[in-house]
Amino acid sequence: MTYSKAGVSLEREVLAIRNIKKWASKTFELRKGKVGEVLSDVGGYANVIDMGEYALAVCMDGVGSKILVAQELKKFDTIGIDLVAMNVNDAICLGAEPVAMVDYMAFARTDPDLARDLAAGIYEGCRQADIALIGGETASLPEIITGIDGYGFDLAATVVGVVKKDRIITGEKIAPGDVVLGIKSSGVHSNGFTLARKVLPKNMWGALLTPTRIYVKEALELNGKYVVHGFAHITGSGFINLARSTKYGFLLDGIQEGMIFKKIQELGNVSDKEMYRTFNMGVGFCLVVNEADAKAIVDIYGERFGIYAIGRVTEEPGVRISKAGSVFKLEGTK
Repeated sequence: MTYSKAGVSLEREVLAIRNIKKWASKTFELRKGKVGEVLSDVGGYANVIDMGEYALAVCMDGVGSKILVAQELKKFDTIGIDLVAMNVNDAICLGAEPVAMVDYMAFARTDPDLARDLAAGIYEGCRQADIALIGGETASLPEIITGIDGYGFDLAATVVGVVKKDRIITGEKIAPGDVVLGIKSSGVHSNGFTLARKVLPKNMWGALLTPTRIYVKEALELNGKYVVHGFAHITGSGFINLARSTKYGFLLDGIQEGMIFKKIQELGNVSDKEMYRTFNMGVGFCLVVNEADAKAIVDIYGERFGIYAIGRVTEEPGVRISKAGSVFKLEGTK
């Protein structure tokens, strides 16, 4: 089984993004020399716009087909945590502190009880991330939204964060020899579900619904005390995400794989390469620091944050995984 056979082609997504990016980049000129001038290119975890001494980080994401698991299990009070997590975990990759969110709920048929449960999860996510939900939009789209047993809905949100312009994390400080630290995930989080749902029996879907871990407090604390060269949210495309912010490469040789991923791989006969380019494998967030800081962080925060060394930055581009005595390179990296 592969992600593509399950119905999601990462290669086609890359091509689609290129076509979108071509037009999005043209709009940057519309704010040139004005408040809100765009400071980065399209393609990062978030983008930043100029607001004087500060920059606003803005990002948007949804929950994906994890929604179908919630519908199948008829449990809707945690999926909102995932919605918050997928956005705030992107915003902090730039060193920004998330401050506010707006959401979008689309229903096949608007259900007040369902909306209440979704909102309860969003509140819990906002509480964990210490942000405010300041508004949003709902829509009833019976001819567009489908689902299971009449519970069709979709979720998306936009998060805004703030960061001083001289504190934006761009990845330009990343250098060969730096250490990659991984922070443990709470499980599959909110990506790869099109594949996971195909191979896991429904009596195991309860584990899939575990909410995505929110890393805001950990990232802000570490960034305030150490010089972080790079952050990475390990979500869609798995560990290929590490290659987003540097021309250098990575060798990952210390990842402690979670049991749920071993079960997915076993039941679906999924290759190591496919697993590591689809899932977080037990590491939901990474930071890149120098060797001295890495040792200090693990000594002080290892047990508290679930953080440990998983690899190093290399001169050779691309992301390589060392497992059981063999090394393989993830497709989709340089």
